[in-house]
Amino acid sequence: MVARPLVETARNTMLFSEIVALALDSFRTSKWRFALTALGMVIGTASLIVVVTIGLTGKQYVMNQIQGIGANLIYAYYEGGSNASVSTSVRDDLTVEDMRAVQQEVPGIQAASPMTEIHDRISVGGGKERDILVLGVSPQYSTVRNLEILAGRFFDEEDAMARAHVAVVTQQWAQRVYQGQSAAVGQNIKINGLPFVVIGTFRERVETFGQSEIAGDTILIPYSVSRYFIGSDAVKQVFFSVSDAGDVPRATEMIQRVLQSRHRPASVYRVENLTQLLQVAASAANALTLMLLGISLLVLLVSGVGIMNIMLANVRTRIREIGIRKAIGATSREIRLQFLTEAILISLAGGIVGTVIGLAIPFSARFLTAFRVPISGLSAIIAIVVAVLVGVIFGTLPAARAAQLDPVEALHYE
Repeated sequence: MVARPLVETARNTMLFSEIVALALDSFRTSKWRFALTALGMVIGTASLIVVVTIGLTGKQYVMNQIQGIGANLIYAYYEGGSNASVSTSVRDDLTVEDMRAVQQEVPGIQAASPMTEIHDRISVGGGKERDILVLGVSPQYSTVRNLEILAGRFFDEEDAMARAHVAVVTQQWAQRVYQGQSAAVGQNIKINGLPFVVIGTFRERVETFGQSEIAGDTILIPYSVSRYFIGSDAVKQVFFSVSDAGDVPRATEMIQRVLQSRHRPASVYRVENLTQLLQVAASAANALTLMLLGISLLVLLVSGVGIMNIMLANVRTRIREIGIRKAIGATSREIRLQFLTEAILISLAGGIVGTVIGLAIPFSARFLTAFRVPISGLSAIIAIVVAVLVGVIFGTLPAARAAQLDPVEALHYE
């Protein structure tokens, strides 16, 4: 009784090996038909992998751009009163004390900076005047906003404590006024009549095209100096950076509560971060990838229809062979399995070649560009599985047609 299942297993193994051998013989006798039939699967599976790679690359690029601004960034600002009873003339602005309270009460705050905003006109070379935006910030602003220092340095805590008249200018300003980054360092400018020395030039790591608080003609000076131009402790915005990006939502809620508790209930404060923007970007990239995947699957379905048509034609040309096989004892199940195996092998062969081509394209792109193109091993597995499924689905009808042939009629077929 124990030996019987082993005999059945051995018989099935031999049967399957014979069927595969017959399928390979059939492919050898009609190489071009086999190659052209598998070509559709090559294109379909290669496009599927390339589409996934394009989607992942686009998603990674957008994420890198947003993270360049500061994935851990949280910023707060005063919006106004929540109802008409609060006069617009009675402001309830944020202050540096609010920032310090947040640093004490909210865990995980890595760096923080207030920001004041001053608009001025200053003289440049040739007696020309230019409108500039002056932001008063703390030394930690460079860390919070992930700025890139191009020449010189950013002002430090010692400069802030000494209320030093030092400034850092944007890359655009240095290039436009001084014709270079290094040439700007050491230059003297006057802001509100006071002389400042340019000690460095900077740029945002990701170009925001003026959509952030930093414009093209922007000069940064220590907050400890800028507050005397304003005449109060009010700040326009407060920036925070947390140590872990996963803590951003929690820290945002806690900052909101701390700020609201320190001001009038009717005052409205916005505390925002880039997490939602990251989620929107990821969703948009995923939606685009799914749309392109749908197109790739359509190509695979067309390839499957091609396999089915070729296999139906193959059945018609091999009717006499099927009759002989049935006459010498082949069952309908064996005939069905033979033609289904041929369809699967055609589809699988095309899928494997397409997968190799699909993976080779992004892999070779790594040597042609500095951007690291992501390669998805999962997409390769999915492509192979889909290729097998296409062979099974579209090979079933031809296999059933072959299995249903009457051996007597098949032997008389010319």
